[in-house]
Amino acid sequence: MLEYTIEQELWNEGYELVCGVDEAGRGPLCGPVVAAAVILPRGLYIEGLNDSKKISPKKRDKLFDIICESAIAYSIQQGSVEEINSTNILETTMNAMKRAIVALEPKADFALIDGNIARNFPIPANPVISGDAISPSIAAASILAKVTRDRLCLEMHEQFPMYNIAKHKGYGTKEHMEALRKYGAEPSIYRTKFIRFLDKDGD
Repeated sequence: MLEYTIEQELWNEGYELVCGVDEAGRGPLCGPVVAAAVILPRGLYIEGLNDSKKISPKKRDKLFDIICESAIAYSIQQGSVEEINSTNILETTMNAMKRAIVALEPKADFALIDGNIARNFPIPANPVISGDAISPSIAAASILAKVTRDRLCLEMHEQFPMYNIAKHKGYGTKEHMEALRKYGAEPSIYRTKFIRFLDKDGD
């Protein structure tokens, strides 16, 4: 069971609405990166809540609905392939996280960011390394982001079944790399900086 230890410290300092923020999809070769921000009621216990990577897809889907129903506020935002291609994945991820925080209603007054970077956020923020395995707020955000990203992968799979994205979720598996070499990369969904190996193959 995850404890509200970090959140409690902030509540004790006078912050009222603390949000957890996480992302899904930084590493895959295709599709958007997804960021989520969640404000949970103080002390709310959600059975099975944990780092989204440690939970089965079926359980994540159930938790997704519970979190959306139970949260004081939540927001899910995307960083598009176009944005990733025009800047980079880190900047796109940070911007998606910022948009998720700004879209919360009511507004959060402090953000806990999964990872080791928390710069230039619209409200006071602290990074929390492995936060999705420590903080209930971040764990909740990780589930919203992961489920949303997986659903987007299913949509990409329906559009472009030759890549079998439903199986590998866009990661650079052997099967995925072979499909890219066979069919080429669909420009509307692939991240140009992530598939440079295709250019090298053609040298």
